[in-house]
Amino acid sequence: MSTPLSADDPLSRERSHLAASRAALRAMREDVESLDIRDVTANWVNAEVLARQIDERIKALADLSDTPLFFGRLDYLHAPGADRAEGAEGERFYIGRRHVHDADGDPMVIDWRAPVSQPFYRASKKDPMDVALRRRFGYTRGDITAYEDEHLSDPGEAARTSKLLQQEIERPRVGPMRDIVATIQPEQDEIVRSGLGGTVCVQGGPGTGKTAVGLHRVAYLLYAHRERLARTGTLVIGPNRSFLHYIEQVLPALGELTVRQATVDDLVAHVEVRGTDDAAAAVVKGDARMAEVLRRAVYAHVTMPTEPVVVVRGSRRWRVPAYELEAIVRELLDRDIRYGAAREALPQRIAHAVLVQMERSGEAPDDRVQDAVARNSAVKAAVKAVWPPVDPAKLVLRLLTDADFLARQAEGVLSAEEQKTVLWEKPVRSVKSARWSPADAVLVDEATDLIGRTHSLGHVVLDEAQDLSPMQYRAVGRRCTTGSATVLGDLAQGTTPWATRSWEKALGHLGKRDAVIEELTAGFRVPTDVIAYASRLLPHIAPGLTPVASVRENPGSFEVRAVAGDADVVAACEEALRHEGSIGLIAADARVPALADALAAAGLPHLAPGEETTAEARLTLVPASLAKGLEYDYVVLDEPRAVVDGEPDERTGLRRLYVALTRAVSGLTVTHTGPLPEQLGQAVS
Repeated sequence: MSTPLSADDPLSRERSHLAASRAALRAMREDVESLDIRDVTANWVNAEVLARQIDERIKALADLSDTPLFFGRLDYLHAPGADRAEGAEGERFYIGRRHVHDADGDPMVIDWRAPVSQPFYRASKKDPMDVALRRRFGYTRGDITAYEDEHLSDPGEAARTSKLLQQEIERPRVGPMRDIVATIQPEQDEIVRSGLGGTVCVQGGPGTGKTAVGLHRVAYLLYAHRERLARTGTLVIGPNRSFLHYIEQVLPALGELTVRQATVDDLVAHVEVRGTDDAAAAVVKGDARMAEVLRRAVYAHVTMPTEPVVVVRGSRRWRVPAYELEAIVRELLDRDIRYGAAREALPQRIAHAVLVQMERSGEAPDDRVQDAVARNSAVKAAVKAVWPPVDPAKLVLRLLTDADFLARQAEGVLSAEEQKTVLWEKPVRSVKSARWSPADAVLVDEATDLIGRTHSLGHVVLDEAQDLSPMQYRAVGRRCTTGSATVLGDLAQGTTPWATRSWEKALGHLGKRDAVIEELTAGFRVPTDVIAYASRLLPHIAPGLTPVASVRENPGSFEVRAVAGDADVVAACEEALRHEGSIGLIAADARVPALADALAAAGLPHLAPGEETTAEARLTLVPASLAKGLEYDYVVLDEPRAVVDGEPDERTGLRRLYVALTRAVSGLTVTHTGPLPEQLGQAVS
């Protein structure tokens, strides 16, 4: 809707537009709520589907009182799409989280994903993109309290940093992760709006917004390709439940309610995981070579026929000789189709051979005769003997418990020592009684896919990808073989023994070798002094990786403090609680029980990761192993040396420490009783 421009009391005018927009959104919701579908659908199934779609639409139109309905405004010099030579009058558009229109269908708020909204993120003094004015709004509890203008097409006005943008970036973080639609930067917007057909890998250091970029890309793709993705589905994969809980409100806040969230363990849950592997076994089981071992193990069940198949129909006997059966089997093997699909095709191929003989003898069999022959008991018996059914879990169990079977399948692939590493020490009676590990479950998933194709989704977002093993990458890749992916991670934050060291190799395992690799290096979350201190570790954990450069104007607070004991750590937490926002006490996993007792003794309540912070409960005690992906306004990091020593090797420990050091948004206090890791250099005070 084109709105006449006026300089009279602009703040009041913007507040009036916000009130009118909220009223229009309520009307849109009421229109959906009043729909009567009783006489629209042909049957109860269609009625259920339509009712569910209406319910989702009502939820998507919810007006969150504390969430600004729009956060920006664009005043164009010309009407978008018009010939500038015609001098078409410019239009004004309010940019927000969702589309809102009035009773006549004219837009009150434009969805941030719409093409006309793009200049809000991309326009600059060098390239104003036909925008005369970009206005940003400041809010307090959902009400407009300030605005800030940039006259992009005015050569007399110098480019400057937006104070409202900085305030929004630095706003305290209480509760789960929020969207960043008001603060998306040009380099982030390019990734967000990249097409559905291609896979994008985003290498981003702490605080560069890679997780938010991935989630907003999903929201954009659902907007631009809604019908296609509604059929094929979308999925966000995170490292653990705490992380998924932290990000789960971002997409619903943008009106997207249908995106599934899961961990890799959720995807491969064919067996109950009750056991664990030591690091050596997990590394071998996660190696991509295990795919070849499994493929051999599956197809080892195929045996060449030695006897003919004789099919009796009425008074006639039809004989398919062994050499012809062998040719059929070899042809199916050469086609390299899945084991189960080939097994289903085999009886039809045998039946076809019988029909050829029938036709040569003068008969005229049809498809019904071929189906009947394929179901003949002699054909079924031959198929069972030549191409028997294979249970994926039983197959993996045999590999892990039968040394001779494993040796035959792993010959030339795994060394004798590697084979010994993955074998279980104790015999297992059945699949149900087995103590499967997470790595075992991935092997079962690989075997399952060798037998029958895994369903492919339209788009998959894989976050914290640097911690996946090659076999886990393959498991994720199976979920998007016909779709695309957004891969998010930081090579410097890999904390598993099999952590990714090269995105090119990782993308190869994922099946997306043609993916575009983008790097985000501008830090919007971590203060300058904090990221500079943490970056001292980069030469030791990820040499050659570009350090993050903080673009925040507020330097935040940073201190390295020698303490006498746990009471001093609690005191540091009490100091942090004097500030607004969330507080995280991060410690080596082994230190968590002692610190929990110290907090309780001091009468200081605390939460566990995944529990939502509130105004009353703002302190979370975080084991270092669960800190990845989380963020807090103020962090107290306990005993860096203990964080490093808590890992199986120093390199992994230093990476874990790098993660812990970079969780702070506004301030970091490092407490230590013993010496600091030498890689951090001289202590800062």
